Amino acid sequence: MKIDIHSHILPKEWPDLKKRYGYGGWVQLDHHCKGQAKMMKDGKVFRVIQENCWDPEARIKEMDQSGVTVQVLSTVPVMFSYWAKPQDTLDLAQLLNNDLAATVKKHPKRFVGLGTLPLQAPELAVREMQRCVSELGFPGVQIGSHVNEWDLNAPELHDVYAAAEKLNCCLFVHPWDMQIDGRMSKYWFPWLIGMPTETTMAICSMIMGGIFEKFPKLKVCFAHGGGAFPYTVGRISHGFNVRPDLCAMDNKVDPRKYLGSFYTDSLVHDRGALRLLTSVVGEDKVILGTDYPFPLGELEPGKLIDSMDDFDYKLKDKLKAGNALEFLGLSRKQFE
Repeated sequence: MKIDIHSHILPKEWPDLKKRYGYGGWVQLDHHCKGQAKMMKDGKVFRVIQENCWDPEARIKEMDQSGVTVQVLSTVPVMFSYWAKPQDTLDLAQLLNNDLAATVKKHPKRFVGLGTLPLQAPELAVREMQRCVSELGFPGVQIGSHVNEWDLNAPELHDVYAAAEKLNCCLFVHPWDMQIDGRMSKYWFPWLIGMPTETTMAICSMIMGGIFEKFPKLKVCFAHGGGAFPYTVGRISHGFNVRPDLCAMDNKVDPRKYLGSFYTDSLVHDRGALRLLTSVVGEDKVILGTDYPFPLGELEPGKLIDSMDDFDYKLKDKLKAGNALEFLGLSRKQFE
């Protein structure tokens, strides 16, 4: 069994959001030719996508070809829209979540949904989280690595974490809103360097901000193998201990103590990196994730895990399915 925790989906179409809300900055789909569409933002092409980004049948065909049993579906992060008026982001989140729920309902043995929330308005976010879990049947939600000027330690987000604990709603943290100008404007740096940096900041913000201390039952998974964190945790821990005046202001616990408290996906593209990741974060805490259907993802799902000669069958099964089921609070029987 292979369960892919990290895959993105969009509706095939949605209303003209500029007309709907009265201002720009939104993403629209331009189906310019059969099987392809342009994601347009204020008249500029953000990304060209293929039909596997919106068509469940096309996805299932490719899943069957690559042996993926279940995809855990979440929106494309550019759709988070935390920058917008809260009521408008809520409206869009509901549109995306309802479409996702319909896809999951049609194919319950192939798809699981993670909702999206208007995190810039925590009260609205909590209400939509409750709807995602109670009405739509999602086991969790996807959130960004920061919310405008708030990092994930922001006190404003505590009510969201409290609600997630109460609802047993897991959180999948995806980097977004990276710097794209200046020195980061070349060589695809926002995606190659900016995304791992965002994820590392998100992990450190939650650790040093005491989030895992205040909300010990919170289930969190970070995308892209936890960014640079697994490789730099020694530096982070050392800095925490030699400069507690700068690092231990909100939490006195060494960051190393939280290893094993959160999950990451397996998307690291390197055998040595995956070996380090499972060693540092824990064999029970790494989950197959591909970033399907985008080119920076793992194009042959599970190939890296399967290539690990020093991982036995039991460990490979954990990474490919068992850990995902534990994180999501689901059972194998649901998908057999």
